[in-house]
Amino acid sequence: MLSVVSAQIKTIQNGLIFEKKKIDFLNTDMRLIPTVGIFITMNPGYAGRSELPDNLKALFRPVTMVQPDLMLICENMLMSEGFTLAKILAKKMTVLYKLSREQLSK
Repeated sequence: MLSVVSAQIKTIQNGLIFEKKKIDFLNTDMRLIPTVGIFITMNPGYAGRSELPDNLKALFRPVTMVQPDLMLICENMLMSEGFTLAKILAKKMTVLYKLSREQLSK
C-alpha cells in the first residue's frame, strides 16, 4: 500500500520539478496546482507505530519538533502587555500552570 503512495507522491513531485500543468495520475490526466503541499506527521516512538519505509521517507524533508519553552512564551506575553517584572512573573505563572495541570482534572 505504501509503495503505491510513494509512486503517486513521486509523480506529483516530478510534475512540480518539471513545471508541468498536467500529470498522469492513476491513468487520468490531472491538473497540477503548483502550490500543492504534502505533509506527514510521524511519531514512531509511541507503542504500535512504525517507521516509514525508506522509499517513502526519501521523498520528504524531516523536521524535528520540540516542546515549546512555556516560560519564554509567557515572559514575552507579559512584556508585550507592559509588565516590568515579566521574567519573575513568567516563572511563577509557569509553575502555577504546571501544578494545575498535574493536580486538577481536565
